[in-house]
Amino acid sequence: MQKTSREKHTSNRDKGEAGQLGSLRLGREDNSFLEELREVTRTEFRHCLQCRSCSGGCPFVEAMDLGPSKVLRLLQLGLGDQALQNSTIWICVGCHTCDGNCPMAIDIPAVMDFLRQKALQRGVPVPEPDILNFHREVLTSVAKYGRTHKLEIMLRYKVRTGTWFEDLDAGLRMLAKRKLDLLPSKIRSPKAMQRIFTSTEKDP
Repeated sequence: MQKTSREKHTSNRDKGEAGQLGSLRLGREDNSFLEELREVTRTEFRHCLQCRSCSGGCPFVEAMDLGPSKVLRLLQLGLGDQALQNSTIWICVGCHTCDGNCPMAIDIPAVMDFLRQKALQRGVPVPEPDILNFHREVLTSVAKYGRTHKLEIMLRYKVRTGTWFEDLDAGLRMLAKRKLDLLPSKIRSPKAMQRIFTSTEKDP
């Protein structure tokens, strides 16, 4: 029996999406992982309708391998391990465009943040190591000054990655327009911020 043109189009589309997700083995992820996700993020990823409004509105989706909607779908299928092994969770900047579009009000940036932390805890290889290095430098600056010192963050990031001359022209323009402070601005009690970081490191 021959397929109609519409059926062929649907079949080809489904095959393309399956290829992007890779070879899926449907199984049951450790329930404690999914329960912890719901408890920590205080959101319900199972309510996702797969309408793709999140991916459609994401300003960085073209740089992602899956996109937010497919990451949520992996979680719905119980494929937590695969949800940790993609670039999408690292490229997400937490701009909240996605959950602003979501008809179910799912806090997708919170889910992405949880998945990043779990990936680090489980020792999952990070597909975007430069992004992880940048995150670490931002946190180092906040712990040190209570605020971000952008110039120091970029210098320390360049030392980590060895990309000294990338974005040099943009950096010089920002300095010329006084968008980068030469000296850091500190909060009144930097030690209070350091205590917060220390107490967080002690948490399991």
